[in-house]
Amino acid sequence: MSGHMNRLRVLPKSIWVLGFVSMLMDISSEMIHSLLPLFMVAVLGTSATVVGIIEGLAEATALIVKVFSGVLSDMLGRRKWLAVAGYGLGALTKPLFAVAGTAGVVLSARLIDRVGKGIRGAPRDALVADVTPPAMRGAAYGLRQSLDTVGAFAGPLLAVVLMLLTADDFRAVFWVAVVPGFLAVALLIWGVREPAARPEKPREFPLRWRSLKRLGAPFWQVVIIGAVFSLARFSEAFLVLRAEQLGLGLAWAPVVMVVMNVTFALSAYPSGAMSDRMDRRYLLAAGCAVLVVADVVLAVAGHWTWVVVGVALWGLHMGLTQGLLAAWVADVAPSELRGTAFGTFNLACGLALLVSSIAAGVAWDVLGSAWTFWLGACLAGLSIAVSLSIRGNTGTAS
Repeated sequence: MSGHMNRLRVLPKSIWVLGFVSMLMDISSEMIHSLLPLFMVAVLGTSATVVGIIEGLAEATALIVKVFSGVLSDMLGRRKWLAVAGYGLGALTKPLFAVAGTAGVVLSARLIDRVGKGIRGAPRDALVADVTPPAMRGAAYGLRQSLDTVGAFAGPLLAVVLMLLTADDFRAVFWVAVVPGFLAVALLIWGVREPAARPEKPREFPLRWRSLKRLGAPFWQVVIIGAVFSLARFSEAFLVLRAEQLGLGLAWAPVVMVVMNVTFALSAYPSGAMSDRMDRRYLLAAGCAVLVVADVVLAVAGHWTWVVVGVALWGLHMGLTQGLLAAWVADVAPSELRGTAFGTFNLACGLALLVSSIAAGVAWDVLGSAWTFWLGACLAGLSIAVSLSIRGNTGTAS
């Protein structure tokens, strides 16, 4: 424990600020997203397949846009103001959810919001690597992820309180969510100082065959692992729908996301720090094994209390894997192509997540909700096999 505390004290200030920026934006986003599946089904009358399509397109859009924002950050040699633009766009789109009257408007709002996430994601992740010593990258990504996840459970908790106070008024909750989004943008503008750009030769457009070849085989191995892993992780909207289906009331449905993100937050930093000292393949395989157990619990659950158990395990698997994958990409990518590397990695993961979310929705409507989670368990098992099959550079910091 004292070792973890010492590492926290010496992490750069910008890592802490970026973590709190992520926390505020996640409070804003999760106040909306924890209620959005039920809003679409109960208020707008959409099906689980439509929910899967909207959520899959939204999350895939965010990850795909990261390709271009990462490339641009490498060309410019600067990260911060691209991140500001992305967070700003996300904040500006929050009011659209409050006025949405059709699934089409929700889709538009989700896509624009996720474009903002995509713009900020790769430059922010590359900025974390830029300001952190290599031997502490796992800890830095784990800390940022932990603070991000604090926001991800505080947001749904606020949503529960507001739903109880407003007698299940979805739109009132969505309006309140606008405030922390704008606070996040202000903190990023005035709280983060980007390192001075190093004098280098003129930069070329990185997204070309020659540059992609320079990323190297270890990077592409991580891409393969990330894509297969994303196939096993469909949208978390189905966790909320499963809990409501098994008897959890509308106002209390965001508790699902609270539970998931509590276990995520508690495990993200220790797992990130652990990944600095061990073979990352084994830690990733452990996270995938936890996901298998989570999906099995969710598939066989007969009451919403068992859904809570499955969701807690889902959060643990995310804590074990998310910071690990980011640190792994940072370690195996050349520093001058780090933004491009994160963007390319996220492109592969985004396409996989789109496929998995649509498949989850179709399985829910055609075969029954339990089959959504049986499918996830099978794909998580495949992820274990793929992660353990990789040989060579595992990205472990020296």
